[in-house]
Amino acid sequence: MRILNNYAFIDSQNLNLGIQKLGWKLDYKKFRIYLAEKYSVKKAYLFIGFVALNQSLYDRLQEAGFLLKFKPTIPDETGKIKGNIDADLVLWASLELHEYDKAVIVTSDGDFYSLVQYLYANKKLEVVLSPDIKNCSHLLKQTAKEKIWFMNELRNKLEYKKESTA
Repeated sequence: MRILNNYAFIDSQNLNLGIQKLGWKLDYKKFRIYLAEKYSVKKAYLFIGFVALNQSLYDRLQEAGFLLKFKPTIPDETGKIKGNIDADLVLWASLELHEYDKAVIVTSDGDFYSLVQYLYANKKLEVVLSPDIKNCSHLLKQTAKEKIWFMNELRNKLEYKKESTA
């Protein structure tokens, strides 16, 4: 049996906010292992806005096995930091297309409809892994068809739990 060489392309903000809406915190080490074991993910690209104060977070994510792709951030009119990574994720999934067998797209964002449609039509889509079924774009659900799964049921496997000091 041939071992698959799948890549994950992760919308970090969508993943983080989606899991927060479910009321729990994701353990990124467990998530990276899950991607490798469940979907044969060899490379996991995490697309994230860069904020200098978050360096320790970036270090932990890299230690967990993620390849970080940074986007410069800018404050919007309300002062909220924005680092829209959508185009970057689509670009990397396209540039790397011949390097991987199938793609795992982690998002609930309908902006990735065209990418998912293309990957699906060309038999390059392993799965769309959506953080939350309730907040997942209808377009994604429609396009990914049977290849969409939701993280709602993964809390027991992937929740971050503080290690007890006792």
